Amino acid sequence: MDCIYLTGIRGYGYTGYLPEEQVLGQWFEVDVRLWLDISAAAKTDAIEDTLDYRSVISLVQHLVKTSKFALVEKLVMVIADSILQQYDRITQVQVTLSKPNAPIPDFGGKISIEVTKTKSHL
Repeated sequence: MDCIYLTGIRGYGYTGYLPEEQVLGQWFEVDVRLWLDISAAAKTDAIEDTLDYRSVISLVQHLVKTSKFALVEKLVMVIADSILQQYDRITQVQVTLSKPNAPIPDFGGKISIEVTKTKSHL
């Protein structure tokens, strides 16, 4: 199966366990892998025969900006489920959600959660 990678999707959102995270917000980064058949598009060179990934990027940014959950585990699942539900061509999705500046004392790394889901999981 073919795969399209969308990396470095950034959005400012309000998901987080700490109260200040839900008030002040923070940046999130999302990487998405989309499995679908691109053979028709490769033959026709027509965008209607593939996925217009600009719409996937917009969906991810919208979900990051408007969702308000306590856990990033919830947000990453909502993103994965939404992509599978809204795009018939996509058979499997992998979403990696990162908090580059998690509010943890003496921690300069980032927190990432990755999920992989297929249409059969819906």
